[in-house]
Amino acid sequence: MSAREGTALVVVDVQNDFCTGPVATSRYRGSPATLDAVTTNTARAVDVARSRGTEVLFVRYLGDVEHQGPSWRRRDHVLGKRPKCREGTWGAEFHKVSPAPDEEVFTKRVCFDAFLSEGFEEHLVRNGIGHLVFAGLYTDVCVDSTARTAFQKGFHITVLTDCTTSLHLPDEEILRFMSVVYGARTTTHDTPETWSPGRGEEPTWSAPAWRTASA
Repeated sequence: MSAREGTALVVVDVQNDFCTGPVATSRYRGSPATLDAVTTNTARAVDVARSRGTEVLFVRYLGDVEHQGPSWRRRDHVLGKRPKCREGTWGAEFHKVSPAPDEEVFTKRVCFDAFLSEGFEEHLVRNGIGHLVFAGLYTDVCVDSTARTAFQKGFHITVLTDCTTSLHLPDEEILRFMSVVYGARTTTHDTPETWSPGRGEEPTWSAPAWRTASA
């Protein structure tokens, strides 16, 4: 395998405070059923990846005040935001997914981008991973932030559209943006053969699922 042929499923922030309970439902403007479907599909994607021998990487967010920078603290003060996913709380625990003993977990301390977590990029490079398949929350925040850096660093990107949803923007808007700007492949958890190009194949980006469905 060359340095950039490997694929990994990256599970982003599938934690209680983002997925279920009062904190999640007070922030997410969509239906709780959507969050439930997204997290259920993400858990299925993890099972699919494991069954196919695709590495699964888990990314989690910790929002404790002591990790917040001045700009983050000011924003939270102005907008009345309270810390989420505080270390050691139920809100920080994974929701519907659980890393296996041999699977890596990378921790973001009050930041959006997984590349800012210790060891994430080094792990990708060391293990010859060149294609990242994204599932988790939220499409327009932490998934997009990580995908943006990944694209700029030369990684190919796939977004599993049934395994994510947006917090602030319409889903179709951010998916269109990622497809056009990052060349992101968009597909679903139940078609793993479309997650990444075959060996030696140039990426051929499929039409986003939301576009196909509305055609």
